[in-house]
Amino acid sequence: MITAQDHFSAKLAYETDASDVHTARAAGETIAVVDVRSDEAWAQGRVVDAIHMHYSEIATRAPQEIPAGTPVVVYCWSPGCNAGDKGALEFAKLGYDVRLMIGGFEYWVREGYPVENADGVHRRPVDPLTGVPRIRTRA
Repeated sequence: MITAQDHFSAKLAYETDASDVHTARAAGETIAVVDVRSDEAWAQGRVVDAIHMHYSEIATRAPQEIPAGTPVVVYCWSPGCNAGDKGALEFAKLGYDVRLMIGGFEYWVREGYPVENADGVHRRPVDPLTGVPRIRTRA
């Protein structure tokens, strides 16, 4: 019988969130962050320095572009999108250590982390429903 401890331990082994990805990258950890969305979605905005690789291209492109042994985090649009799961499955088939960024791009943006598009790098204010906005005061 699978226990709650088994379930949540396994879940945490294969999932991460925007906060943990941002923290790991800020600490200098090497992680290939892969955006598995469409070209149109990519152009609209993405995690800074993410790799754009639609989930249908992973089997052919990943071995050429992401060195074996590199930890991979995949994301799609939002909690309502399963493209991230499809991408994670493709990376798992290739033997990569892969995790799904739960919440996807939506929560990356809502939590106020940097977003990149053709105009450069931007940050939106933290959504108080997903994170704690920093209170700035004048000194």
